[in-house]
Amino acid sequence: MTVPPLIKREFKEYAEKHRLSPQEQEKLMAIVEAVYQKSTYDPEEPVGVVSAQSLSEPATQMTMRTYHFAGTAGIQVTLGLPRMIEIFDARKEPRTPTMTIHIDKEHQSIEQVKKIAEQIKEVKLKDIVVSNVIDLTDMWIKCRLDSAKVKEFDIDAASLPKKIKLRGAEASYEGGNLTLKSKNLDIRALYKMKYALLETHIKGIKGVSQVVVTKEEDEWVINTLGSNLKQVFEIEGVDYARSFCNNMFEMYEVLGIEAGRTAIINQAQYTMEEQGLGVDVRYIMLLADLMTVDGEIKAIGRYGISGQKASVLVRASFEETKKHLVAASVRGEKDQLKGAIENIILNQLAPIGTGAFDLVGRIPEGFVAEEEEETTGKKASKTPSGEKSKAAKEKKHKKVKAAKPKKEAKKSKKSRK
Repeated sequence: MTVPPLIKREFKEYAEKHRLSPQEQEKLMAIVEAVYQKSTYDPEEPVGVVSAQSLSEPATQMTMRTYHFAGTAGIQVTLGLPRMIEIFDARKEPRTPTMTIHIDKEHQSIEQVKKIAEQIKEVKLKDIVVSNVIDLTDMWIKCRLDSAKVKEFDIDAASLPKKIKLRGAEASYEGGNLTLKSKNLDIRALYKMKYALLETHIKGIKGVSQVVVTKEEDEWVINTLGSNLKQVFEIEGVDYARSFCNNMFEMYEVLGIEAGRTAIINQAQYTMEEQGLGVDVRYIMLLADLMTVDGEIKAIGRYGISGQKASVLVRASFEETKKHLVAASVRGEKDQLKGAIENIILNQLAPIGTGAFDLVGRIPEGFVAEEEEETTGKKASKTPSGEKSKAAKEKKHKKVKAAKPKKEAKKSKKSRK
């Protein structure tokens, strides 16, 4: 069995890198071929059933721990069983969205990386406010700004009133104070306005609440809590070829369906390995292929793959049985019974494994059929099947002819009497 071209290419690169002799290459290639042969599956093997079992069984051994500090970054992310449910249910928004942002070689100094991190982190007004006061008589809110924070985040304080867009209010800046005058005389509305004012976006990328710069091997990497790949890729110095997030829908929308598929594989594998569970990546790849084969990400469930299968009986066997059977009968659907589940339901041979093949053959010449041996009770001679049948007919015909004269002789004896 020959190995695929990709494995051959990787083998060649490995051999050149480690300067292997022809004899060593030959031995190593024999091992690679043996491993590859063990990795293949038999024709018509139910790989879907095996994959489902291989993924779901280890998932039951996962802890219910929902949060974990991701590596050295110190950012809390959802892992364990809740994260697996998020991935395979294809949740649009993960509970803790994160990004891993790689920086290109030209911007690898710590000063440049910090500047990029400052451009990414979201700054709200509450981050630069020391104190706030509400005047219920004149209906205004005054916020005292922290000059050190304003300088640290490189914010132009004079331009802040333009960024504050609240209905029924007018903002102004003077002497280190930001004042918001309300046109509405309702006290409750003024307190709501105070909350909206402090949550106003001032700088950075919306939704990115935490940014941590860490060194991985020989390069600086930025880890974030919150994600927005599209805006991050617009920042100079970001290596968009290697940066990614844990939101597969965002990867799909920004980089395409193949990137979404890769995100599903990487996130599922990472979640499993973090729990100490070793699952063959091919099972995860098969499931990721199934979720993305139509060009969009679908969930594993009643509103995704399971609820959209071609077989009526398969859909009915999963969930909402009556709904599927009634809808199929109204539409006049036909079930072709091509899968394993529907044939098992009907107590028929499932088209998997040996049941997927029909036996086709012919009786070889030179052997007598067993039926003739049973009728005659004699061992038949090894003659061709055509000659055998002719000889049998001739014998039968002769017996009939021989029987007729005996009957005639009996009749003549009776007449003489």
